[in-house]
Amino acid sequence: MADTKSLTVRIILRSIIPLFKILYNENSGLYKKLLSGVNGTIQFSIKGTETGAYVEFKDGALDVIQQVRPDPDIHIAFKKPEDMIALFTGGKGGLPSVSGAWHVLLLLKLVPLFIGLTLLMPTKHPKSREKRLLKIKMTMYMVTNALSQLNKGGDEDMMAWTAKMPDRIFQLSVQPEGPAAYLRLKMGKSKSGHGCYERKAPFIHMMFNGLDGAYKVMAEGKDTVKAMGDGDVRVEGSPEYAGTLGSFMVRIQNMLTPG
Repeated sequence: MADTKSLTVRIILRSIIPLFKILYNENSGLYKKLLSGVNGTIQFSIKGTETGAYVEFKDGALDVIQQVRPDPDIHIAFKKPEDMIALFTGGKGGLPSVSGAWHVLLLLKLVPLFIGLTLLMPTKHPKSREKRLLKIKMTMYMVTNALSQLNKGGDEDMMAWTAKMPDRIFQLSVQPEGPAAYLRLKMGKSKSGHGCYERKAPFIHMMFNGLDGAYKVMAEGKDTVKAMGDGDVRVEGSPEYAGTLGSFMVRIQNMLTPG
């Protein structure tokens, strides 16, 4: 079974770094304009291991590939897992080594994306509606994907919970305009996705009352029970399963909170 440290690294690589793609397509193409014109790859990895992922800029598109490649243009290598965790969660740790930094333009392309990721920090509370909506969208996408990664990465409790579960959809949505994300569980397998799952009704549906309701719960940490009483969120489905899912969400939050 995987330990907390390796699971946290997995979530960073597979649930947080892919948010670069969301940031890249936001703001009416602003990031695309800033990042256009230069192709290249930027690798993130743990030294001496095959643990890593790389960002590829190619022909005006951005993609995140979950593997370590031998020839990245820029390689951001962390001495140990704790250092990667610290950089992406705002904790204390050693700085990575950077090879290929002479690709200055390519390295500069990464800066606005890293700045965009700071929206995930619990202390970051933007004033504009657009930024708040982006924070909620990123949080929702990250959390549903991270729940899947807990299962795929070998978290013992999550695997036990999903092992014999029939095909069920756990849906999160901001009503009425979105965003939305879901987690699908089926006999030990898991998959997350953006939007509302269309092929069957959700087993659990957590519906936030507009952006304000979602922000109070997902960004400001308002207690879910109180939020339900105040009308900020409505949960349809089994309270027992909703509570268990919520406990796994809290676990992910704790994993990504600096110690």
